[in-house]
Amino acid sequence: MSAKSNRLLSIDAFRAITMLLMIFVNDVSGVHDIPAWIEHVRGDEDGLGFADIVFPTFLFIVGLSIPYAIGHRIQQQQSFIKIETHIILRSLALIVMGFFHVNLESYSSAALLPYAVWEILITLAFFLIWLDYPVSLSKTLRYMFSGGGIILLVLMAYLYKGGDPDHPHGMQQSWGGILGIIGWAYLVSATVYLLIRGRFMWLTAALLLFLAINLGTHGDWVPFYLPVIGDASSVTLIMGGAFISALYSRLLQQQRINAVWAYLSLSGIGAIVLGFLVRPYTGGISKIGSTPAWVLICGGIAILVFELFIFLVDVKGKFHWFRIIKPAGTSTLTCYLMPYLLYAVFTLTHFHYPHWFNAGTGGIIRSFAVAFLLIILVGFLEKKKLRLKI
Repeated sequence: MSAKSNRLLSIDAFRAITMLLMIFVNDVSGVHDIPAWIEHVRGDEDGLGFADIVFPTFLFIVGLSIPYAIGHRIQQQQSFIKIETHIILRSLALIVMGFFHVNLESYSSAALLPYAVWEILITLAFFLIWLDYPVSLSKTLRYMFSGGGIILLVLMAYLYKGGDPDHPHGMQQSWGGILGIIGWAYLVSATVYLLIRGRFMWLTAALLLFLAINLGTHGDWVPFYLPVIGDASSVTLIMGGAFISALYSRLLQQQRINAVWAYLSLSGIGAIVLGFLVRPYTGGISKIGSTPAWVLICGGIAILVFELFIFLVDVKGKFHWFRIIKPAGTSTLTCYLMPYLLYAVFTLTHFHYPHWFNAGTGGIIRSFAVAFLLIILVGFLEKKKLRLKI
């Protein structure tokens, strides 16, 4: 294992698997007669399904990358303003995409454009604005394409109509969408990391503070609402990832390799145990409620799984096991957006899977196949230099 690289292959592999599973659980939600443990637990239930673990794991992985991405910029002695501008622009991109995605949920049949067409056009706009344009492309063309994407996105916002046909409304902010949640939480977490300059003791204190806010909010011990941070559930998960990543790097730098397993195992198991201990007093285990038990148990599971990836990839050098899904770890945002295009095309072409792919084992196989094929497609696009970068 080496601490010299600014990128850990174990994080890439972990991110790739998590994105594969994110596409899978989103697709399998439309499959009937599958085991209940695969799906999300209902919002009014105290419990945890497999699908409830995927999103918090992704938030945790966002945090794992912060000490390497932001820390590298700090080591390069980039100014605070330059790094913070980078953080804000990344966050803004996610927030904007999340805002458009969440408005898909209330899209009206009375709108000028069909749902699927609007969905395709906003996704096309995302690509035009945030495509990782090759250096060889002139600045003029880059600005033209990006500007065209912005104009298209503004036009789609203008043409949007949501709600009931008798009571239509324009675009509205609600829960923010998956990307929006990531964007706001990343903004807070990365900014905090930058402010404390990655100092480990301050990072530990920040993690404990955000966890305390999450506990206090759901235990009714915090009698006020914090703008942007909210109940701090997403921020806690990202900061937890940053803490574990910083701890891992710290142990490597100290050449305390054997201590990695003890510290990570204790952290993961400790988080899970603490989650069950606070469960009766803070609203149970609920993804919809973003309760502390959900945060701690999912965070603990993510730590233990990351430990496994460290062993497989960083120690044993088995990254090639994950090579087929590597694009999901390196072009993650592109992978996330591909299902939106796929389902929109299905709607426009009136495509339907054969009935045996809509239920039971056949449906589960279908969802895994969709996830793998989309990632392979993204890999092809990546080779053609067509990927989003924020």
